[in-house]
Amino acid sequence: MLTLRIDPRDAVPIWKQIEEGMRRLVASGALAAGAAVPSVRDLARELRVNPATVVRAYQRLVDAGLLAVRRGEGTFVAASIPSLPARERRHALEEGALRYASVALTVGSSRDEATAALGSAFDRLSRPPQGGRP
Repeated sequence: MLTLRIDPRDAVPIWKQIEEGMRRLVASGALAAGAAVPSVRDLARELRVNPATVVRAYQRLVDAGLLAVRRGEGTFVAASIPSLPARERRHALEEGALRYASVALTVGSSRDEATAALGSAFDRLSRPPQGGRP
């Protein structure tokens, strides 16, 4: 099964943790284009969460074009990662950058240290999977 972890003690809502975890799995190649994702029931059971929580995360990923639902077959990673228009892409990047910068500052990171960690994460997610975990 997937390597998707949630932390119920985290202030981030569980549905958001699931959404971000699925994004990481797709970005890293651990979930390839066209791959089936676990059913709502299976993932809810594995993570010990309410199925409605998984439905919310999946629906947001479908709305974003990252997942596709095939009636009667299940939910799959979209054939290609959607490309947002420049304005929307910039907005999404700015939102993510603010979240990351907030974490970096609250753990006492320098700008250089935070930038290096971001570059390392980008590189790790960008390289092709090697049969192991991302």
